[in-house]
Amino acid sequence: MSADEAVPGRSTGVRGLVSRALVSVAAGFLIFAGFPPRPLWFLAPVGIALLVLVLTGAGGPAPRLRAGFGYGYLAGLGFLVPLLPWIGVFVGALPWLALAAVEAVFVGLFGVVAVLVSRLRWAPLWIAAGWSLTEWLRASVPFGGFPWGRLAFGQSEGWLLPLASLGGAPLLSFGVALTGAGLASAAVTVWARAHGAADWKRPLAGGLAAALAATVLSVALAPALADMGSGDRTITVAAIQGSVPKLGLDFNDQRKRVLDNHVRRTLQLADEVAAGAVPQPDVVVWPENASDIDPLRNADAAADISRASDAIGAPILVGAVLVNADRTTTNSVIVWDGDEGPGERHDKRIIQPFGEYLPYRDFFRHFSSYADRAGNFVPGGGDGVVHANGVTVGVATCYEVAFDRAFEGSVRAGAELLAVPTNNATFGDTEMTYQQLAMSKVRAVEHGRAVVVAATSGVSAIIAPDGSTVEQTSLFVPAALVSEVPLRTQLTPASRLGPLPEVLLCIAAAAAVVAALVPRRRSARPPSGKMRAVPECGMGETLRTGGPIGNPRRTPE
Repeated sequence: MSADEAVPGRSTGVRGLVSRALVSVAAGFLIFAGFPPRPLWFLAPVGIALLVLVLTGAGGPAPRLRAGFGYGYLAGLGFLVPLLPWIGVFVGALPWLALAAVEAVFVGLFGVVAVLVSRLRWAPLWIAAGWSLTEWLRASVPFGGFPWGRLAFGQSEGWLLPLASLGGAPLLSFGVALTGAGLASAAVTVWARAHGAADWKRPLAGGLAAALAATVLSVALAPALADMGSGDRTITVAAIQGSVPKLGLDFNDQRKRVLDNHVRRTLQLADEVAAGAVPQPDVVVWPENASDIDPLRNADAAADISRASDAIGAPILVGAVLVNADRTTTNSVIVWDGDEGPGERHDKRIIQPFGEYLPYRDFFRHFSSYADRAGNFVPGGGDGVVHANGVTVGVATCYEVAFDRAFEGSVRAGAELLAVPTNNATFGDTEMTYQQLAMSKVRAVEHGRAVVVAATSGVSAIIAPDGSTVEQTSLFVPAALVSEVPLRTQLTPASRLGPLPEVLLCIAAAAAVVAALVPRRRSARPPSGKMRAVPECGMGETLRTGGPIGNPRRTPE
């Protein structure tokens, strides 16, 4: 009897390779299916579990490292290709597919890490930390990283969301990955028991404990999350969605009409306030690109904005494109008071590569005629805070909300309220706006602050500090949201700790990789004694040995 025949359920050859490849793609697609606008957040840990089963050799031999990369990469494509089609709506499929192909490399690296650490004790813990490590890498490089699609951002409606208040988006992602890895561990153990494993209770308990750990912690944090609804005081905020004449990259050709739309909808709101239909707002938030005509240079634009602020009786946070002396531009939010004119401003600090600026422009123009249409924006500085009507507002403009550091700095600088002015008109009728809205909900819980999302064409929303939606607009219609929100100065544990939870998770993953590599190097040396070490039995070994996950054995030479 061959070794392959001796192990029940083992797949070999091309058939096994194709099966694992298809399961990997399916695992990635399940992770994608757990993202908004679908309320299927629970599919993400299931997708992680399915991928971990492939990477740890459930039902067959554990894959080699290069195979682990391949399976992880296929899962990354299954996840990111359907997640990111909004990238190419108006510029073609090449940028979309190229971005997905590059970002899938990081999921491939997770595959390598998972194969390595699956033989260690407490394998689900190290596998989940491995996901955290590769997610951090993806959010950091190249060109400043691309954190879109972090596991945390698919959990805005899920029961793990309270984890964000303890350790931010990194801990929430870790909780999803740990749940998936724990489910995979439990499934492997049950399968091993069905095929005659002797000691199966302990690893089964360990897998279930890992799968439930994040949920138990979330339940424990839930009461604290409920308390976030009360603040030091309350104010009334308004978000204006003026809408745009048309979608796509050419909407900027209608700059005056876009500004007029936002002025007009603000004047309508002022009439509603005067009639007593809605309360008087203390602060009004306009979207990113509400005025692509520089109001600091154009007197007509400045007069229009001042007229709107005078009518509504409150300062307006105006999203505007400002032209610098060197002809570069900044994507800015200006506090505009009808009486005093422009005041403090936030210049977008984290700008979007291949959109707001183009690295290696001369190179990339050979591949796309849209290269020369990329912006010439430069990043700003500061702490991301502006003051309006006595309120300290933290601002993260559009793309910035995906990055942990944007609001971390704002909240530490005293932000009582968070604002996300955004322009989604350049991405058409896609899921992008709902994915970004979910990020704002996670940030609300992470920092315990109400968040005002103002979008040119939608979806605009007012979000409570517990992540619930107070009000929300539809797409592609002029609208105004007015709501009372709490102002908070108390810091959540996540705000206090900042990047520390992610640093610790990455260190844990790196240490686990080192611990896994040492036995591999030793086993590669020629035998020098009467006993030889067998690699520690982890999730990838359970089926073949019948031993517990993480239980070392030694066999005679």
